[in-house]
Amino acid sequence: MSRIGRLPITVPSGVEVNLDGEKVAVKGPKGNLDWNIPEPITIKKNDEGQLELSRPDDEREHRSLHGLSRTLVNNMIIGVHDGYQKDLEIIGVGYRVISKGPTQLEFALGFSHPVTVDAPEGITFEVKTPTSFTIHGIDKQVVGEIAAKIRKIRPPEPYKGKGVRYAGEHVRRKVGKAGA
Repeated sequence: MSRIGRLPITVPSGVEVNLDGEKVAVKGPKGNLDWNIPEPITIKKNDEGQLELSRPDDEREHRSLHGLSRTLVNNMIIGVHDGYQKDLEIIGVGYRVISKGPTQLEFALGFSHPVTVDAPEGITFEVKTPTSFTIHGIDKQVVGEIAAKIRKIRPPEPYKGKGVRYAGEHVRRKVGKAGA
């Protein structure tokens, strides 16, 4: 049995979960999310109000979908209750970020022009300092995807460490050119 898939999902107060066949709709104080569970996996509410996912047999594909489905439903519940955030920081002389409202950022990253990033629906940006900012949202996948796209604009380089990185990310440094 899957160690992750067999764990029950606790639904916190203030979060409402509607099960309609394979469709799971989660409504909470931060917003609404829905997702269709893959075919062989079934979901039901137990007597204590927790959600349980089960699979019909031990086929390889069914085993992998079991744990994945449980994790995705749990992430939806956490997202509508608490939300997700990703902190990023910018390292480099002259590199900075400017807020153009809660859904738009403008970066100065050493290019000949400023780079503007617009947030998709449900995502907001918060600039703490000119070199650090946070991405907020209820969908964990979208928050991570936007963070990765922003980091990709100017990833940290290994010689001086300049670029956009996740907060707390360790960049492996290389030794520069050896003098003769």
